[in-house]
Amino acid sequence: MENIRKTCLHDKHLSLGAQMSPFGGFDMPIQYEGIVEEHNAVRHACGIFDVSHMGEVFVSGHGATDFVNHIFTNDVRGVEAGKCLYGMMLHPDGGTVDDLLVYVRGDNDFLLVINAANIDKDVDWIRRNAAGYDVVVDHQSDNIGEIAVQGPMAESILRKVTGLDEIAGLTFYTFGNYTIYGDADVIISRTGYTGEDGFEIYAPREITRMLWDDLLEAGAKPCGLGCRDTLRFEVGLPLYGDELADDISPIEASLGMFVKTDSHDFIGRDAVAAQKAAGAPRKLVGLEILDRAIARHGAEVLDADDNVIGAVTTGYRGISVDKSLAMALIDSSYAALDTPLRVRVRRKVFPAKVIPRKFYKKSYKK
Repeated sequence: MENIRKTCLHDKHLSLGAQMSPFGGFDMPIQYEGIVEEHNAVRHACGIFDVSHMGEVFVSGHGATDFVNHIFTNDVRGVEAGKCLYGMMLHPDGGTVDDLLVYVRGDNDFLLVINAANIDKDVDWIRRNAAGYDVVVDHQSDNIGEIAVQGPMAESILRKVTGLDEIAGLTFYTFGNYTIYGDADVIISRTGYTGEDGFEIYAPREITRMLWDDLLEAGAKPCGLGCRDTLRFEVGLPLYGDELADDISPIEASLGMFVKTDSHDFIGRDAVAAQKAAGAPRKLVGLEILDRAIARHGAEVLDADDNVIGAVTTGYRGISVDKSLAMALIDSSYAALDTPLRVRVRRKVFPAKVIPRKFYKKSYKK
């Protein structure tokens, strides 16, 4: 715990009795009341998450659009200000450096939101690849706090706290610049990682602390990373380190729609274009385990003859659907729906079948 980082809300979590654990180099809340209770609060009411451990990198300058397109699988050209794009940064061999959100703030002006565990790696990678481009790379992760407000009551609670009725006009993957508490400038986006309607607020650290307290007072439930994982899992959203990694391409992770190989050149394009054309050797699929056994990350996936054909990336008993489910990266020849497979959990083998990877219907505001 010597070099572990703390977010600007760390003492708030301790005062609420959160169970804390290292995650991505930070001491983070895993749960408060309990994962099931927090999961259901987000599905049916409103939960808030401290996501201040995420990284924020601003990229601007005359060459910013060309540079972001050089490192990003999605295409930012011609995208109007106020839109967010999801995509990846890749190694030349197609493996994933990180998945991220790019906020289009204006002409040649972007905010890159990166994963906590990859902040140092990503910032170094971005700066190295910026050589030759007329850009300014401004790493602001240490100065910005972030709260995710998620669930069907997210809008009403956030409007009550901030007085910003205009956020009702935000649609999924759009954002705006706002002023709260008199003169505090913040970015609010209609985004999240739970499959529910919700918002993410980027603010100065002291404003983040005030906002957290006021959201709790307004009726939002504090939620930890435990239910953040169960929520994103149920709607098939990837987590870097599980479904994406340095040796897993976005094509293998079934995220090809965010990889625009026909629109622009980017680092790793040739490798993923070849996978798109020929088919990737591995594919991320959903599995239903026909038993109550829970297959965790790394559990072997077997064919009918007990040959190992892949491994589980994430597995849980689905809280909202009450089934034993998993995402697994397997040999593509076994990826067809309803293919019978087997999963080894500890020393036992359980029957499973391939099912759609989205186990629960998303509820975004379009």
